[in-house]
Amino acid sequence: MRAVRVLSAALLMLGLAAAPAAADSTPSPEASGDGGGPTRAGTSFRTATEVEQEQTATARASTGDYLYWSFPADAGQRPTVRATVKLPEGHAAETWQIDVYDGLRRRQACQYGAQTRTAVAGAASVELACVLRTVRAWSEPWADDPLPGTYYVRLTVLKLSADDLGKPVDAELRVESKDMGGAAAVDGSLSEPLVPGIGSREKEEALHGPKSVLAELEPEDGWTSGWWSDRWIWTAAGGALAALAGVLGYRLTRGPGRPRHVPPGA
Repeated sequence: MRAVRVLSAALLMLGLAAAPAAADSTPSPEASGDGGGPTRAGTSFRTATEVEQEQTATARASTGDYLYWSFPADAGQRPTVRATVKLPEGHAAETWQIDVYDGLRRRQACQYGAQTRTAVAGAASVELACVLRTVRAWSEPWADDPLPGTYYVRLTVLKLSADDLGKPVDAELRVESKDMGGAAAVDGSLSEPLVPGIGSREKEEALHGPKSVLAELEPEDGWTSGWWSDRWIWTAAGGALAALAGVLGYRLTRGPGRPRHVPPGA
């Protein structure tokens, strides 16, 4: 009887030791990958992983998870979001999609790009892309224009077979922007960029430190770094040409001037 109890206790300890290992083998958005960028993804807007532009973020997750990242975009930039999902072997046809939301969590339409794409059965990966409209420095309250601030990216699968649900996948995300210059400049600007927690940043940093702010990333040169653009150069050049044309027009149209005085009897 004593030997049976000892054997039962040993089996119980072995089961407890094996349980954490089995739990750790389940893929999650926080599993790390290679590359110099973040190696995890959030599961909601509030837990979105911050990514700098021109930086590659990776994440390992399960098919069916919602993956969230965030990145900063300033006025005059036209961001391009690209995502690649490495699919498991032997999968059926799957449809994946990326959605981009601004700082007010308004879904932003893509100018062009494969925002939704279906991977055929057995495909090794699927690539998605979304080119946003140019970020404006200011807009009417009723408009849906992209504005400076934090942008959120959500990656998820829309259609898949029941057998593929929960299979491990590897995701990569990269955001790049093109500076549109003075052609995208507008008169006016926001008092503050649309960044979560920016309204209480000074107060929260004084009480709890800078880590208390929800969004910490910002453009390399700071917000509204694009206040200087080639629009100023064209404006100054246009003014100089207008002044020169005015002087030249005056000289051409004034004539020879007043006639010379001729003395009497000459």
